[in-house]
Amino acid sequence: MPIRFFNTYSRTLEDFVPIDPPRVKMYTCGPTVYNYAHIGNFRAYVFEDLLQRHIESRGFDVHRVMNLTDVDDKTIRNSRIADEPLDQFTRKFKDAFFDDLRTLRIKPAADFPAATEPRYIQRMIEMIRQLVADGVAYQAEDRSVYFRLSKFPNYGHLAHLNLDELRPTGRISNDEYEKESIGDFALWKAWDEADGAVGWESPWGRGRPGWHIECSAMAIALLGPELDIHCGGVDNIFPHHEAEIAQSESCTGKKFVRYWMHCAHLMVQGQKMAKSAGNFYTLRDLTAKGWTGREIRYALISVNYRLPLNFTFDGMTGARSALARIDEWVTRLTALAGAETNPSDHPLAAGTGFHDALDDDLNISGALGHLFDMIRESNRLMDQQQFTPADARALLIAWEKTNRVLAFEPDSQQIPPGVQALLDARAAARAAKDWAGSDQLRDQLAALGWDVKDTKDGQRITPRP
Repeated sequence: MPIRFFNTYSRTLEDFVPIDPPRVKMYTCGPTVYNYAHIGNFRAYVFEDLLQRHIESRGFDVHRVMNLTDVDDKTIRNSRIADEPLDQFTRKFKDAFFDDLRTLRIKPAADFPAATEPRYIQRMIEMIRQLVADGVAYQAEDRSVYFRLSKFPNYGHLAHLNLDELRPTGRISNDEYEKESIGDFALWKAWDEADGAVGWESPWGRGRPGWHIECSAMAIALLGPELDIHCGGVDNIFPHHEAEIAQSESCTGKKFVRYWMHCAHLMVQGQKMAKSAGNFYTLRDLTAKGWTGREIRYALISVNYRLPLNFTFDGMTGARSALARIDEWVTRLTALAGAETNPSDHPLAAGTGFHDALDDDLNISGALGHLFDMIRESNRLMDQQQFTPADARALLIAWEKTNRVLAFEPDSQQIPPGVQALLDARAAARAAKDWAGSDQLRDQLAALGWDVKDTKDGQRITPRP
């Protein structure tokens, strides 16, 4: 069965055939580092991680690039509010983002280009210069440079827009806008007072790049003019990815991306996530509530990427229970396998159903269904003492292959900071023989979903299933 993905550009399922196998060139839109990334952002990043891991499990060599947008309307605005230089302001959010990737077990990209790096600013200027020379872009009276939509007849194909109906007029200087405001978009923004100290010299005067040209320049610089896969959230389709196609293909004359893949929105308790609604969560918010990175990863990964994901704390409890079930199964297999190193050829260990399901547009529900079927059946056989140490070793090997895609292995060190602080306070209370305080802290930990047991070797803490 071939690998098949849903291509946003064609709106159909297509067989996955890379340009130059086994190499796969993959570009994923990264964070705009004006604040901490939220769980909606990480829904996309976890989907992209699953995609890369599965493709690699099928023998491909993935070169993934994830950009960091560290100059745009939002980063400049927030840095000025914070009264900090742009690079200093964005640095803490870059560092936090990399910490969050580690917490969620997301594989690092091969490259994390930042838009403000001089080599990429120069590449952006070179691309814009070419577009101007070809008559595809122009400098307007406001001194900014705009892409002329009328010069790219395929504009709107990715988002399935009908330009005749929308009747684009005028120019758009903002990085983000609605379809109703369609118009020539900014490639280079002339400096104004709101930019403060942010700006670079160019043939069109001092200014800064528009958001869209940043990704085109970095993708082409690192992966070449033709990519196999470009990912992002559905909110990136318009205007960002639509603009990327227009400016990239106008520069290179080649099809920019073979497969466009977008993940659907994340909701919280059935509602759009918003700070005003009190349901806006960063990864730090969730770990402070006692949830681990692997539990959050499970919750974000367990629904097919093209379906909306409704994030709930009942769902988080379900993720914790599912992982506990996997952990108990692996512990049981490990005990049975003992010193046995030669696996059997037990049919349960073939494990093809899991990977075959992911071949079908990352059907993670089907893949997890196959995994838990294997867990249930092997537990039944072990209960009936119809499973040998060699059978157990075969399943452990199959699990290792499966888990290279899922990254669900337990990490005893992954205790959220807020939980660790309570655990440390309880240890101090016990050392001071403050038994009432110790019990109170135990109750606080239990309320966060963690059980504490006192052993001769100290406290032992485990997440409650």
